[in-house]
Amino acid sequence: MEVVASAPGKVLITGGYLILERPNSGLVLSTSSRFYAIIKPFHDDIKAESWAWAWMDFKLSSPQLSREIVYKIESKNPFVEQAVQYAVAAAFAKVGKDVLEKVLLKGDCGVYYSSLSKRCLNAGTYCSQLGFKPAGLHITVLGDNDFYSYRSQLEARGLPLTPESLSILPAFTSITFNADDANGSNKKPEVAKTGLGSSAAMTTAVVASLLHYLGVIKLPLSSDNHLQGRNTSSNLELVHIVAQTAHYIAQGKVGSGFDVSSAVYGSQRYVRFSPDVISSAQVARNGLPLQDIIVDVLNGKWDHERSSFSLPPLMSLLLGEPGSGGSSTPSMVGAVKKWQKSEPEKSLQIWKQLTHANSLLEKQINMLKKWAHEHWDAYRSIVNGCSTIKAEKWLNLAVGPSEHAVVEALLGARDAMLQIRSYMQQMGKAAGVPIEPETQTELLNATMDLDGVLLAGVPGAGGFDAVFAVVLGNSSSKIVAEWSSCNVLALLVREDPRGVRLENGDPRVEGVISGISASHM
Repeated sequence: MEVVASAPGKVLITGGYLILERPNSGLVLSTSSRFYAIIKPFHDDIKAESWAWAWMDFKLSSPQLSREIVYKIESKNPFVEQAVQYAVAAAFAKVGKDVLEKVLLKGDCGVYYSSLSKRCLNAGTYCSQLGFKPAGLHITVLGDNDFYSYRSQLEARGLPLTPESLSILPAFTSITFNADDANGSNKKPEVAKTGLGSSAAMTTAVVASLLHYLGVIKLPLSSDNHLQGRNTSSNLELVHIVAQTAHYIAQGKVGSGFDVSSAVYGSQRYVRFSPDVISSAQVARNGLPLQDIIVDVLNGKWDHERSSFSLPPLMSLLLGEPGSGGSSTPSMVGAVKKWQKSEPEKSLQIWKQLTHANSLLEKQINMLKKWAHEHWDAYRSIVNGCSTIKAEKWLNLAVGPSEHAVVEALLGARDAMLQIRSYMQQMGKAAGVPIEPETQTELLNATMDLDGVLLAGVPGAGGFDAVFAVVLGNSSSKIVAEWSSCNVLALLVREDPRGVRLENGDPRVEGVISGISASHM
């Protein structure tokens, strides 16, 4: 049996830093770029004399990193390791040992969880006594190319910095490594990440695929555009809780969780959970057994809030990678928190102003959705008209009250975005971190001045990751061309409001995405 699940990346358009504290909200868009987790039994290629025989047979394949590693439950990838441990622990708590063994055991043996007090028992020894071979798990993780920067590969091939050039690259293109480490044991990818939340998407995909594989949940199919029903809701909530917990343990800190939430549920308005709900997992870092904490985590009061959110009709999300390298979100968050403590009055004032601007943008976007629903003809006419001219001329298109209301909402959204950027810039200068660096400011100002651009900003915590733009009608191609002329690489990613889902098969085989480079070590 093979199970393939995928989870999307994210773009946080409002709520940077504020979202870390309740009850502040953030607007997050899930993306068309997804991480895939493929789970199937692993019961070949292991010899009796292998060290892996004495433990759980576990193989992690990452074709993009040219890695295929066989090891014990302790993985070299902390996100995969914690995702596996907490998913299996949750399955044990939900369905019990007997049911779990039927799935995990091949020939009545395999990964044997008669007790989770030691995380994982000596499965191989138990199996060898009975004369059976462990089934184990083979997990393959694949991330769409837009999670990483392939600028250097395009330049090496002499290709222009355009989405068309990116589309020439094979899906799941291999990531090259630094050559400094001779033994290769601690190689790190050379390419920068684009800030789409790869660790959250990967963790969610692994948790979801494993829970489905173990028969604990039933994921919605990729063909299901609308998720309905209590069973689907409860299944996704279990994925959410387990993925949030595993992601926290792997990161070593409790973030807002918006990236995991969007990976599970898709685009949304999000308010974080109270950090105390994950306190049981926090003590697990001190070596306490999973069986003593998983029930507390599952039964905790997860008080996060989410509601449906997406862009209004006839609007598109664009992401541009400026080639400046990525940013360290934890260090930037730490600097902002330090500033808040050192200047509480000033920071509180900016905090309140930023909160108001975020709320104003949300209000204008919701108003545009309302006008699209109630006055479609006027809405369509204005949006398509505005897509061909600069914002300063938009009001000239309003000939009636409905058209005028739509233009006012569009301009209101732009003004709110400009306010958000101003307050984020002030916060960055006060805290001494590049939330919107000067190079990004120049790029965003130039982008906002282009025909048909509604919004432009640095997503999430800011820094040097890819910038985003929300554009009207069919103006995307013009913005992409302008970006390319400024040495900014427009990514292939777009908004896709769907969250985690079950795929029909291996994307390399089934044609979900073709042309993979599947080299292994």
